[in-house]
Amino acid sequence: MEPLVLLNALATRLLFVLHSLVGVWRVTEVKRETRFWLLTLLHLPLVLETVLTLKKRRGRGYPGFSPAIFFYLISIVPSLWLLEMHHETQYCSNQAEGLSRNTSSKRDFNQTQLMKSQNSGAEALLETAKDFVNNLSTVCEKVWTLGLHQTFLLMLIIGRWLLPIGGGITRDQLSQLLLMFVGTAADILEFTSETLEEQNVRNNPGLVYAILAIWTWSMLQFPLDLAVQHFVCPSTVTSKRFTSLFLCQYSADVWNIGISLFIQDGPFLVVRLILMTYFEVINQMLVFFAAKNFLVVMLQLYRLIVLALDVQASLKERQNSLRGEDSFPTKPRERELSPCTGDSETTEEAPIPLVDSPGTAECC
Repeated sequence: MEPLVLLNALATRLLFVLHSLVGVWRVTEVKRETRFWLLTLLHLPLVLETVLTLKKRRGRGYPGFSPAIFFYLISIVPSLWLLEMHHETQYCSNQAEGLSRNTSSKRDFNQTQLMKSQNSGAEALLETAKDFVNNLSTVCEKVWTLGLHQTFLLMLIIGRWLLPIGGGITRDQLSQLLLMFVGTAADILEFTSETLEEQNVRNNPGLVYAILAIWTWSMLQFPLDLAVQHFVCPSTVTSKRFTSLFLCQYSADVWNIGISLFIQDGPFLVVRLILMTYFEVINQMLVFFAAKNFLVVMLQLYRLIVLALDVQASLKERQNSLRGEDSFPTKPRERELSPCTGDSETTEEAPIPLVDSPGTAECC
């Protein structure tokens, strides 16, 4: 089992590095400058994390946080920023020209395959790889950028699935987390595609920077695992005040609500409302997803209120039970001194004897 864990940890991080290298290569192709290969230096934290994880933790993850996902974000997000900022230099408007170019490139590719089949195997393989890369370079820039966005989100989900889990999360919780990531990734992809495709947005560089900043901020939820982890409250917390009990009893729900309000749906709603009101960018999909974000925010606030009322009700019930115990103590009642013998007697009524005893008569 241990070699399989090490293999999964190493293979997943290699996939991260290869995908981010594709992004760096695309930036150098678009910018036509070799200095952008310096973006590969951003892989150093991921390489260092890989070495430390394989050596100290034997490939297993960390509780509550995934450093591999975080360093993968650091390595690829700058490349996507540069591609989005260079987006206006090439439009895929002339479909006929692109189709004829692809047809001719395929024809040339087939001809080169026939010619290279006569050469040695190694040379033919190298030439085939060069031709394949040249054909990839002819693909429209918008298609490349959208494809990198899509594969980026898929890599986050698949990579989180393949990474060995640590001691802070179970497989059941991991499955819940992956299902949450699928819905989150779809919403993030829709946010970037519908906003950055507008021409009014592209004409305003400051607005593009703001949208990319919100998009980057929303990516910070992927390294976190706290939205599905339920902690067991110690006995000392139950006697504390409302805030401590609320945060301990509903920690996973609080994280989930906080991520939705402050990282994803809340910021997305603000950006969409600004686009519709201030910049007058209105379309059917923008209105629909703005309504969807507003509905999610309202439902999350409603759930937060429900959880708070539940904790408050449990505190009142505990206080009432404690007051009931104080009003009915379990200690025995105090005894009163007997006027005859001086011994203590209970306040309970003694049984009346049927026959008078001499001792009783003398006492009376």
